[in-house]
Amino acid sequence: MENGIKTLTDGILERITPKEDERAKVNALSHKIEQRIIKACESENIVATVRVEGSVAKDTWVSGTPDVDVFIRLPASIPRKNLGEVGLKIAKKAAGTAEQLERYAEHPYLEISMDGYHIDIVPCYDVKLDKRQSATDRTPYHTDYIKTHLKQSLHGDVRLLKQFMQGINVYGAEIRIGGFSGYLCELLVINFGSFTKTIEAFAKFNKRMVIDSENYYKDRQRDLNLVFNEPLVVIDPVDKGRNVASAVKPQKLYEFIAASRAFLKQPKEEFFFPPTTKPLPSEVLKKEVTMRGSDLIFLIIKQKPTVPDVLWGQLYRTQRSLSQLLQLHDFNVLKDTVWSNEKNLSIFTFELEQKVLPNNKKHTGPPLEKREECEKFLAKYLTNKQVISGPYIKDQHWIVQAPRKINDATTLLKSKLEDGGKKVGVSELIAEAIKTKYEIQINNEILNVYLENKDFAEFLTEFLSGKPFWLKTH
Repeated sequence: MENGIKTLTDGILERITPKEDERAKVNALSHKIEQRIIKACESENIVATVRVEGSVAKDTWVSGTPDVDVFIRLPASIPRKNLGEVGLKIAKKAAGTAEQLERYAEHPYLEISMDGYHIDIVPCYDVKLDKRQSATDRTPYHTDYIKTHLKQSLHGDVRLLKQFMQGINVYGAEIRIGGFSGYLCELLVINFGSFTKTIEAFAKFNKRMVIDSENYYKDRQRDLNLVFNEPLVVIDPVDKGRNVASAVKPQKLYEFIAASRAFLKQPKEEFFFPPTTKPLPSEVLKKEVTMRGSDLIFLIIKQKPTVPDVLWGQLYRTQRSLSQLLQLHDFNVLKDTVWSNEKNLSIFTFELEQKVLPNNKKHTGPPLEKREECEKFLAKYLTNKQVISGPYIKDQHWIVQAPRKINDATTLLKSKLEDGGKKVGVSELIAEAIKTKYEIQINNEILNVYLENKDFAEFLTEFLSGKPFWLKTH
């Protein structure tokens, strides 16, 4: 098996390791941006240190997807509230006419497209680590740590781990994905010693994994447990109070664990380069939806363009709130998800066991041992004309059967979304969009949207399947 994995990964590594011409192109572009930023700083009379960070600086980037991160290390004299504003002004001046997109982490930064590459221009403070004022102040220290501790022979292992995670869709710490960052991948390879050993370690995952390479919490297990409660804890070597894996959603962690086990059992190239999802033909989709026997509810909104990380944070919060609302009213949510084009269209999908519930609902009262509560229950329901059956005794409890106030999920959603849905937990941006216009479609009513949007069609096809591609047999 080991030989089989090595033969496979050697071939993968050949594909994903940047060639000299690509390296030269990326290095030239990085230098070009550096110089532009330096000139922009000079024009604003700001003394700053400009440096390439990220995977390009550490030589752990994957061919075709270089993370060109250029950091502007600004003087600590600039007020914290102005860091993003000052940084964006410099970045936009340096970007010139290049395509630009404002993004947001702890503070705004600029993503630009130039010469076919994406470049992040990020402001931070030029301070010692113990004097940091923003999260991005750590990044140069992260770069230095990896360059010092990652052996040259392990750079390929980091690339393999990144490509593997990319393939199974657990790579990327942005809110949309909630997966493993590049820095986390590098630390894992340093800790376990190779790509394969990292995979093997996670395949054996049991409840919790803690990595503390600098032994900050040696003989301090209680302190560690008090500070960190996540299932995966990787103490930042340059900041003992930070878990590098905190952004990893449990769902993504468990997907990585399961995929690691599947890979060790049957190593395949598909883990690194997954097959393209082919949307179901419309007739097959209609048949699939009908045969499920469940009900699919689609809430379609058109929101204003906003920073992707902000958008996804609000989409996920809204998804959780609406799912809880449905569950609270006895609608069994089998699965739920949300898709967005990150521009102007988002679609929430809820698969319910049934959209319409029986009008008759069983309501269980107090046990007979609680005499006072029983008296109150009887006083409320004994002469209530709405009661269909009861009160009667079953299993030591008073029971009544009464009509539901709302037995249709569509009716429930419409009633709670009249004001945008803020009262039931819909996030502000989404509530604003809902108040302007929204649409609820049921089951095959979604067909027109499906046919008009290839990305959504692929998404819905995967949702209906529910099975990870790497679990499928060939």
